[in-house]
Amino acid sequence: MYHHQLTSYHHPHSGKVDMTAGPIVRGVLLFALPIILGDVLQQLYTTVDTLVIGRWCSTAALAAVGTSSQPVEVVLCVFLGIGKGVSILVSQCVGAGNDERVGRLCHTSVFFVYLCGVPVGILGILCAPAILRFMQAPADTFAQAVLYTRLVFCGTLGNIGYNMNAGILRGMGDSQASLWFLVVSCITNITLDLVFTAWLGWGVGGVALATAAAMMLSWGISILYLRKRSPELGFPVLPGRCDWRELGRIVRLGLPIGLNSSLFSFGHLAMQTFINAQGAVFMAATSVGGRVTNLTNVAVNALSGAALTFAGQNFGAGDRERLRRGALRIPLASGAITLACGLLMLQFQLPLLRLFNRDPAVLYYAQRYVQVLLLSQWVFAAFSAMTNCVNGVGRVRYTTAVNLLMLWAVRIPGAWLISRWFDGTWVMASIPVSFCFGLLCMVGYYLFSPSWRATLFSPPNA
Repeated sequence: MYHHQLTSYHHPHSGKVDMTAGPIVRGVLLFALPIILGDVLQQLYTTVDTLVIGRWCSTAALAAVGTSSQPVEVVLCVFLGIGKGVSILVSQCVGAGNDERVGRLCHTSVFFVYLCGVPVGILGILCAPAILRFMQAPADTFAQAVLYTRLVFCGTLGNIGYNMNAGILRGMGDSQASLWFLVVSCITNITLDLVFTAWLGWGVGGVALATAAAMMLSWGISILYLRKRSPELGFPVLPGRCDWRELGRIVRLGLPIGLNSSLFSFGHLAMQTFINAQGAVFMAATSVGGRVTNLTNVAVNALSGAALTFAGQNFGAGDRERLRRGALRIPLASGAITLACGLLMLQFQLPLLRLFNRDPAVLYYAQRYVQVLLLSQWVFAAFSAMTNCVNGVGRVRYTTAVNLLMLWAVRIPGAWLISRWFDGTWVMASIPVSFCFGLLCMVGYYLFSPSWRATLFSPPNA
């Protein structure tokens, strides 16, 4: 019965991609393209947002926003991971044709959004001063940082809710809807930034209110979309029934991914200390170089998200042969596309870098940074696609452990060794070393893990 109800999910004009049929790589690319456009849009929004703050606010306000965004990011990374847990389970149900369970997951996810979103928002508002004191926020930015953090935490419910709903949609094979939600959100955010900051002169408070309002709007639109496009799910607006077993499954899958993302955010702060130790010129160089390397990361993130949905849907459908082929082809395609993008970027690296800075010393180190990363990002692309294929069938523990080891046992110790015993301006060389470590771990898992081989070769009900 469910396959008849799901025909709209696979209609060519519905924006949904059926990962269980057709050419594997073509389906993955169709699914990934809206995610790529969405990530580019978010980067564009961030740039415009910074320009608005820099133009109509003080330097202290700009610093306050930069400082305040870090604790919010660390907290919300956990719920981004749990949203991926929802996406994994929904994709498996869609592949298996289990509409009843998709409905249960939707109701349970809404219950979870309110269960966590309201307390996290309240705690963030109450604890903002203590968090910023722990981060040693400068005295001249402290009051504005507290105001920004508290107001952004007012939109926590919307942020968590949107990411949950985006996870449900991606699990269904719909990556286009999230793109349009982001378009509306970014336009709203930029418009309100200008109204609150440039016209009304509310400063940091106006920027924070614009962000919180955009979060809530994205959530509201995603609810309306799910209710209209998939009425058979009975998607609720307010919390109602909760299936505690499904909630346990969501948390078991999503929490390790979310905690891993949060620990990565802490790890990036640790890496930044090694970069800062090399002086202002090198700091500026890595900041400028990061603008260029982040462009290729957009494709990596999108293809990894597609791998997650592909694996979940085909695992749920019991098509082990297609899952085996995809688990090999998607990482190869992701690595090849990322390498091609990296080589193309290298041809234009200097003109791109000069858009951000023209200091010869900064450009010298920025080119070094870009070359080291762009020549190795294909390794990370292949690794990330492999981990998401494994995550998509629900085996998240090994991949979480590998990600943490990459950062805390390889990259950060490697950066310390380079800065302590060699030339510290090569500190970024620890990043490709960690990529290679992660890829070797995943290749070993593919070849030798009994549980993975059982997943690929056992009958669906085994």
